[in-house]
Amino acid sequence: MPSRFLSFFRPIARFVPEVSPPDRRVSFAEKLLWTGLVTSIYLIMSEIPLYGIPRRPTEDPFYYARVIFASTRGTLMELGIGPIVTAGLILQLLAGSGIITVDFADPDDRTLFTVANKVLSVIMTIFTASVYVLGGAYGEMGLGESIILFSQLIAAGLILMLLDELVQKGWGVGSGISMFILAGIARGVFWSCFAPVPVGDGKFLGAILAFVQSMLNHEGLTESLHRQGNLPDMVGFISTIVVYMIIIYLEGIRIELPISYARYRGFRSRYPVKLLYVSNIPVILSSALFANIYLFSQILWFNFNQGNENFWLNLLGTYNSTTREPTGGLAYYVIPPRSIGAIMADPGGPVRAAVYAALMVTLCVLFAKVWIEVGGLGSRITAKQLIDSGMHIPGFRRSYKSVQRLLDRYIPTLASLGGLTVGGIAAFADLLNVFGSGMGALLAVGILYQLYQQMAQEQVMEMYPVLRRLIG
Repeated sequence: MPSRFLSFFRPIARFVPEVSPPDRRVSFAEKLLWTGLVTSIYLIMSEIPLYGIPRRPTEDPFYYARVIFASTRGTLMELGIGPIVTAGLILQLLAGSGIITVDFADPDDRTLFTVANKVLSVIMTIFTASVYVLGGAYGEMGLGESIILFSQLIAAGLILMLLDELVQKGWGVGSGISMFILAGIARGVFWSCFAPVPVGDGKFLGAILAFVQSMLNHEGLTESLHRQGNLPDMVGFISTIVVYMIIIYLEGIRIELPISYARYRGFRSRYPVKLLYVSNIPVILSSALFANIYLFSQILWFNFNQGNENFWLNLLGTYNSTTREPTGGLAYYVIPPRSIGAIMADPGGPVRAAVYAALMVTLCVLFAKVWIEVGGLGSRITAKQLIDSGMHIPGFRRSYKSVQRLLDRYIPTLASLGGLTVGGIAAFADLLNVFGSGMGALLAVGILYQLYQQMAQEQVMEMYPVLRRLIG
């Protein structure tokens, strides 16, 4: 029987738009086609400017949240997947902590949980769009312009929600949210490498094109590799390659525990416990916290403290009235300087970089410890899942407590080390001006790894249909 919380959504379930699951087996080629179509629609919407704003703004006060939310400044994807991810994260935390009861083995509970997720996503879309409009993200606007802008943001959010559902319902491969994030990161990296747009230093914006220009102009090696003003350069390009290689290597580090089936003697396998046990969740939560601090400090500054005269609001953040760059307060330390040159050019740059790195690493470790409990990844729940699925660890009694004691030796330590690792990578990659940010590099590798596994599984099912019937 559904919990009281989920039962609240039963009367409105029929009014919530949804994508019907396929009533036939969708071939692997067709899934790739739908996935590519959904991703193409997202990329097109990321290039369509919002109607009613004077121009597509060049300054971006929320630049540092764009990677997480797969959003693009001044376009229909202004909000990106932010409301959808926030809604899903809230419900997962409520379910994982036991505040709400959800039986994911019950189809009725799963259906109502999906409805609840959609309703909360719509609420978060409305709330976030209101914050953008009322908070002055595009400056002063009249009532009519505000209504038009608000309507576009709501419509784009609903379309994105249905596109994500289309992929997840079985028409595509993987997750729509993951594909949007990956597409946004790939576009950003490609643009940083090859953008043929002239900028202030007389060269193209793209790092590789600018490097070729420097070589043709016979400039020195230092001038060819490094550019001023946080522009994409070869230092960032080389750092990007190195960071991606490090993350790929770390993805393969794991401890493998021997397991066997209790019902079938002689059937043995291994249960992997990865170094990145909690994946990118800690750095996502930390970056989302930093982005929200930055967002709300901007809104409060714009509406109540443009002169930087309020002592209490100054503690949250002070800004340059022309560039809207943070100049002090908490917001100054949760946004990293984007290159070594930027650190040196700012008198407080070294302290800012050190504080940012320390905050990122500390929060990632804390969030990793919390997430293994609320996210259902702790030793107790994992031991129960292994025993209930018929698994057995040779040399240990087949009981929850004995398996839990074994997992307690590894999971908490690996969770902390994983949080420390991803936090350190994200922080220092940002300071080295890695294309797409350190957060983007972590997300891209994680998504590609999962996508590879899902595509390999789909291909196996396509080649051996009997396996599909056995697995169900």
